[in-house]
Amino acid sequence: MKKIIYLSLVLGTFACSDNPVKKPKIVLDEETMENILFDVAILQAAKANSPEVLTNNNIDSKDFIYKKYKIDSATYHQNNRYYAGNVRKHKHMHKRILERIETLSKKSQPNNKK
Repeated sequence: MKKIIYLSLVLGTFACSDNPVKKPKIVLDEETMENILFDVAILQAAKANSPEVLTNNNIDSKDFIYKKYKIDSATYHQNNRYYAGNVRKHKHMHKRILERIETLSKKSQPNNKK
């Protein structure tokens, strides 16, 4: 019985850690990561809806992000995993990104008033 209680305490301690993902060597601040994820979402939408625009302007989504934020693919992927490991923070970031996309979408829609 004591072994079961001890094992439960040990497992409970590890299960309740703040972020199970190892901290990357280069940690991007939350605002920068949010901006990167916003840009990725916009580029993915452009690629899905008008891929010729990106092609005609010689824009490769990945290279664009890496150059704009002066990071490499490893830094991007490590930080993406790191922030995804904190569910509350990641969810909050995505909520703000969706709000930004909605605001941008409203600005780009023509005025439908008669």
